[in-house]
Amino acid sequence: MTSGNPNKGTPLVELRDISISFGGIKAVDHVSVDLYPGEVVGLLGHNGAGKSTLIKCLSGAYQKDAGEIYISGKKVEIESPRDARRYNIETIYQTLALADNLDAASNLFLGRELVSAAGFVDDAKMEAETRKIMGRLNPNFRKFNVPVSALSGGQRQSVAIARAVYFNAKILIMDEPTAALGPHETQMVAELIQELKRQGLGIFLIEHDIHAVMDLCDRAVVMKNGQRVGCVNVGEVSDDDILGMIIMGKKPPQAY
Repeated sequence: MTSGNPNKGTPLVELRDISISFGGIKAVDHVSVDLYPGEVVGLLGHNGAGKSTLIKCLSGAYQKDAGEIYISGKKVEIESPRDARRYNIETIYQTLALADNLDAASNLFLGRELVSAAGFVDDAKMEAETRKIMGRLNPNFRKFNVPVSALSGGQRQSVAIARAVYFNAKILIMDEPTAALGPHETQMVAELIQELKRQGLGIFLIEHDIHAVMDLCDRAVVMKNGQRVGCVNVGEVSDDDILGMIIMGKKPPQAY
């Protein structure tokens, strides 16, 4: 798979020389990563490699000790999830943070409900807007009037993604989006990601599964012991190359 952007122009995100320590232990040690519009960058590494910690400083969950964050070429400070949202950064966690007893529209607008001129929650408008965004992202989605607990894993994922996109996400952080999904559901999420790329979003994918990275990502950044091992264009390397980076910290010739 080739990148929607041949790495020209201004990156959507640049994390430059980021360091984060917990109790004297460097969880992230001078790591730099960038992301362009219409591109998926996978972050790989063993548990404790630092990939989730690095990306949490972009989502506002953690604060960096050193380094700089640039969004579309401008230096920014992200000190909370609210700051991240202001820069159109949305995170979709593995748990998806959906209210099981509510339907798709109620989840999409949870905490940001649309209200009528009279001040009442406008259910009809919220459902119409949900149908519109789902039509763009996942035209096969039909279950608008059932609680999301009745949806499949892939359908739930599409509700969480629709919520992020509806509220103008430009940068999406996805935490193992295909974990615990079957082949059909995984394919559904892959198609969703392709659609988001076409719309020019940039996606950071935190992954353990090398096959998911090979299928979904344009580039892969491997971390080990809090440091960046290297970055590769996924189309230029094999599963074994990436495995060597994760396990041995060994860079293939194509890495940079």
